[in-house]
Parts: sequence; C-alpha cells; structure tokens
Amino acid sequence: MTAVLRFAALACFFLAVAGAAIPHLAANAADLASRPNILLIVADDLGWSDVGWHGGFSKTPHLDRLVREGIELDQHYVQPVCTPTRTALMSGRYPGRFGPHALAPSNLRAMPLGTVTLASALQSIGYQTYQAGKWHLGARTEWGPNQFGFHHGYGTLTGAADPWTHKYRRGPYEDTWHRDGKLFDEKGNATELIAAEAVRRIEEKRSPWLVYVPFHAVHTPVDAPDEYKRLYDGVKFDNDPARHDSRLRMAAMVSQLDAKVGQFVTALEATGQRASTLIIFTSDNGGIESLQNAYVGEVGHSPLNSENDPLRGQKATLYEGGIRVCAFANWPGKLAPRKHTRPMHVADWFPTLASLVDYHPQADLRWDGINQWPALTGTAESTEQESRTIYIAMGGGRMLRRGDWKLIAMNQGKPQLYNLAADPYEKRDLAESEPERVAELQKLLAAERAKDVTELPADLVGLPK
Repeated sequence: MTAVLRFAALACFFLAVAGAAIPHLAANAADLASRPNILLIVADDLGWSDVGWHGGFSKTPHLDRLVREGIELDQHYVQPVCTPTRTALMSGRYPGRFGPHALAPSNLRAMPLGTVTLASALQSIGYQTYQAGKWHLGARTEWGPNQFGFHHGYGTLTGAADPWTHKYRRGPYEDTWHRDGKLFDEKGNATELIAAEAVRRIEEKRSPWLVYVPFHAVHTPVDAPDEYKRLYDGVKFDNDPARHDSRLRMAAMVSQLDAKVGQFVTALEATGQRASTLIIFTSDNGGIESLQNAYVGEVGHSPLNSENDPLRGQKATLYEGGIRVCAFANWPGKLAPRKHTRPMHVADWFPTLASLVDYHPQADLRWDGINQWPALTGTAESTEQESRTIYIAMGGGRMLRRGDWKLIAMNQGKPQLYNLAADPYEKRDLAESEPERVAELQKLLAAERAKDVTELPADLVGLPK
C-alpha cells in the first residue's frame, strides 16, 4: 500500500470513529444541504401603524408582499425596549433571567460569555453565522457578536447611532462602528451599508447560513437619503413644518427599510436560494410617538414620529402598542399564506428554529420559549399553547398573559386586567370586577418573577451603562 493510500485509509478510519462518537459530525455532511438558510430581520422601534399592511402612513410594498405571501404573525410579542428583546431572541429566555441590566436598554453585556445563543447553536451544526447592524447586547468589543456565536459581525455595538456619522451618544461608547470587534470609520448611510453587508453574505452562498440583520431603522436619529423622501412628494403630514419634516423623515426611513428587505429577496432569487430560505421579520418593540435626538450628528428631533394605533401605548410601556409588533414569517412552499393569531413571544424563535434544523442542546438551556413550528406549519397546535403564559418584565413593572387574559402590575398603582379577545385595545380595566382572576394571575406572575435574577453580575458593577 502506498503512503497516499495508507493515509487515506487512516483518515477514513478516524472520521468513522469520530462520526460514531459525535452524531452531529456523521450527520452534518448529509443533513446540511437539507437545512434551510435563515434570514432574521429585526426592525428597530417600528410602530404597528407605520407599515402598509396595517394601513399605515408609510409605503412598504416589499414587506406587504412578504406578509401577503407568508404568515402574518398577528400576536407576536416582544419586550418593551431593545436590549431585552434581543436577549430573548438570542437566548430563548426571558431577559430578566440574566439580571436587572437585561431588562432595560443598556450597553453592558446582557448575557454571560459562554451563553449558548441561537447563533452558537447553529454554528455548532455547520451553519455560517453573520450579523449586520445593531448589536446592543454589550457595547465593548470583547462583548460583541463574535463572542456569542457569529463568525462575522458588523455595524454598531451600541443601541443606536446616527445614520450618517455612525456615532452613539457622547461618552465612552461614542465610537461604535466595527467589523469583527475592530472599530473603524466608514462613510455612507448606516441602513445602506448594513443592507449591502447582508446582501454580500447572501450572495456568498455558503449554505446553510444564518444572516441576522438587526437594522437601526427606524430608531432615532430618524433620517434617510433623499430618494426615499421623494416617494412622498405632495404628501402633507402636518401643518406645522417641524412636525411635517419629522413625519416625512420617518416615512422615508420606513420605506428605506422596506426597500432593503426587497433587495434581500432579489439577492435570494438571483442566487437560487429563495426556496431554501426562511425569512423572519419582527420589530424589537413598538414605535415611539415623539422624541428628542441625543446622538452625535446633525439630524433633527422627531416631534411627530411613529404610530401604534389602534393599539394602546408605545415603546417602553406594557400595553399592546409597546409589546405587540409587526411580524411575519415567509418560506415559499413550506409556510402557507395566512394570518396566525395565536400568541407567541420572541423567545420562541430559538426553540422553534432548533426543532426545524434538528439541533439538540447538550444541556438544558432553560428556554422560556416554546417550539412554535407545528403551529406555524398548521400541522398541529403546540401542545404547550393552552397552558402557556407570556411574561414580560421591565424596570417599572411586569405583564403576564394567559389565554385571553392580560395582567399588568406596575411597581406603583393598582393592577390592571384586560380581556384581549373582547377588548384588544385595552379600553376596559376589569381588575375590580374580576378579583379572583387577578389573584390567579398574580400568583402566576410571582412564580415567573421568582425566576429572575435580581442582582447585577459582579463583573459588571461600576461599569458605564
């Protein structure tokens, strides 16, 4: 036997042994081709009525089509602000499980290093994993996406940035634009740059892949290139010039976001990957109706910004307008077009996708989310749905939904109770007339709250937030 043949024989032997010892290694070669690509898009501060499919003020033809041809997730819940939603999405757990800092917008590291994330799980079974956009799970370079399962990360480490300067607020995190944890300066509009990065990763065709695109749009500072403003020539949003300009910038930024999603679909079609790609779209929380711009740059304030009507409330509230968001899933030939009206939470995506791609964690990841794939495909309702509670906490209070009943318990004031089937816009507080139900939900809420970590991790104490 020649040296080459002996080497080949030994290589085959060791691969066979390794495959027997590590089932995923043996299975990956055969299974990778059958696993879908996952395009996971997160808009920032997108209001319920900012989009076309909800009859909103912005033009969103590409998103409207994806909703029409996919599954509209009509009761998709998230956390009321940014960092917590991203924590739940990546971990499959409610953010309070990691500490109080994960319940608020923060530049601290949201999850401990070594946390198994959606990205690291997919990476472990052969996926190429990419992030392009806003991270907001730790603003230091040593806390970036590369440390949490992404082969490559790009964009900002902080929670927001000026679309033109790419800078955060003045202070230790002002410079935040990075590639793979290395800060650098780059010219151009942030939304355009992020979309171009995502398109490049799609066109590489290194399947299967996860391309996670958490846009800055439409978070303040709100602005977009002039070509998107021209879409609204002749539209008068308000008699006050400052309010008209504010709403024009908002509408343009929403349309820019829509156009970039359209580019993703075009790239998938041009590379022959459309049929093998699941697209998921959500916002991180509801819209905010007006706000000041505190970021380094020259973009103006936003006195007339987002809309959540007819839902009550907005970003940073526990009413539906803060936590029930624009969302859909689209996968031609796999997900039949329809409106999905069963409640789900953003933490559900990790266990749902794990089931879809046949990922089995080596240890209990203590997911709060549940596998929604049977319900989404219509093959069966989730066996956990009937007894499911959705728990959402923030610094000032907590919310629990069970079935059609929703309890809001703020730190100050009396509890509020709503029946969302009869009163989806939360106009009638039934707490006084339903004391037994309030008590029942308070007990469930207390059980969930007991699972949260109340102390800041020791290594984060004293660091700038």
